[in-house]
Amino acid sequence: MTDSRLQNQDKIRKAFQEAEREVWIRNFRVACVLAFIFVLAGYSLDILVYADFPERTRKFLGYRLVCSALLLFILWLVRTPIGLRFYKVLGLALPALPTICDALMIYQSEGADSPYYAGLNLVLLGAAIILRWTFVDSLLVFFEVLVCYLAACLLHPGPIAHPEIFFNNIFFIFVTGLFVVIGSHFYNSLRFREFAVRYELDLSKRELQVSNNKLGEQNTALEKANREIKETEMQLVQSEKMSSLGRFSAGLMHDILNPLNYSRTGLFVLRKKCRNMPPEQLGEMDAVITDIEDGLRRVDNIVSDLSTFTHPGGQAAEEVDLADLFNMSLRFVSSELKEKNITLKLDLVPGQKAWAGRNSFILVLVNLLENSIDALAEKQFANGEGPRIEISSRIEGDRSILTFRDNGPGISPENLPKIFDPFFTTKEIGKGTGLGLSICFGIVRGYGGTIVATSEPGRYCEFTLELLANEEVAAKATPEHVE
Repeated sequence: MTDSRLQNQDKIRKAFQEAEREVWIRNFRVACVLAFIFVLAGYSLDILVYADFPERTRKFLGYRLVCSALLLFILWLVRTPIGLRFYKVLGLALPALPTICDALMIYQSEGADSPYYAGLNLVLLGAAIILRWTFVDSLLVFFEVLVCYLAACLLHPGPIAHPEIFFNNIFFIFVTGLFVVIGSHFYNSLRFREFAVRYELDLSKRELQVSNNKLGEQNTALEKANREIKETEMQLVQSEKMSSLGRFSAGLMHDILNPLNYSRTGLFVLRKKCRNMPPEQLGEMDAVITDIEDGLRRVDNIVSDLSTFTHPGGQAAEEVDLADLFNMSLRFVSSELKEKNITLKLDLVPGQKAWAGRNSFILVLVNLLENSIDALAEKQFANGEGPRIEISSRIEGDRSILTFRDNGPGISPENLPKIFDPFFTTKEIGKGTGLGLSICFGIVRGYGGTIVATSEPGRYCEFTLELLANEEVAAKATPEHVE
């Protein structure tokens, strides 16, 4: 635990030094510009203080110009790769230039009695405020200033005329330097603590963000797993339904077809016997037998549809004309369309073909039309709108596309994925078995096509059928049988 904290502290210190480096360099440039300005501006003081010594003011001007030139050089150097690498050294050189300049002017004037010692205090205070000095930096600069002042006073020609002034100046320089060193230490410590708090807070935020991302990924994976489990469960249930339906259908077809054949045979014999009946009775008996035969054919069609549902690819396919199939299909529903005032709009491509079983596909078309008619009967129309069915077709590559659309109540989102399931229906008991769309689905898939539904509740419902366009395309495709 201790090693971990030490490593973390080292990381924080390195990050702090890097952050301080950027701020230090920015402030250093500002300090160079200010030092350049005030060093030259100080020449006005030279003129006022030493108006009677023009040679001295000219010499001081030379010192100031050299110092200013070196300050500009340092300002340029800190922008170069070498200066950025040794910026700490430049940080000590910056206050050294005006310090040496002041020390030279002290040496060339009154020595310990010179008023220019105040400039050394300004160097300490100004640089300490602008530059981001550490404790060691401020201590080195303090000794730098103190040593330069002592050298200027002690090396000055002649004795120190007023020792009390010399002591006073040293005292003020020492106190100013002491304040700068201690203040820099506490200010630097405060900056470090503030940076450490921000650093640890940012680190915690990043770790929390990483944890949230991982948690989000886990939640996504868990939701995906749950969806897959539910889908697998639904597939298993569906598979079991279809298996049960297959066994049930096989037995049902066998049990129905046998007595159906007996009935047909009996009707055949009965019709032969009826030929010997009187003419007035023969007509009535012939109508009864015809009705019975029609009923048997309807039962036979139901059994055939159930067989189609359990074996969707069992009927032979051919190239069928969609317009012809629609004309035949409309015969079965035309009366209902008229009774319920439903507008039917056909927009079919002339001569468009599709690969399907003729009778089976008529069953699909009739079933879809019946569903639309039943749905439109459940909706109350307003604002001059009336019930409407729109049927259109198009050809896309090797596919023949057919679209059914009505402006009925639509299908709710929760029911839309289940409409092709066997025995699923939203109709009242006795009005629907839930097998119509399942049979349509099986027939279309059996011929290598697809059928999908889209809907917006309250506005429309649309079925889109994609069928193979011709025999050549069908020969390359393998029909998909319902699992």
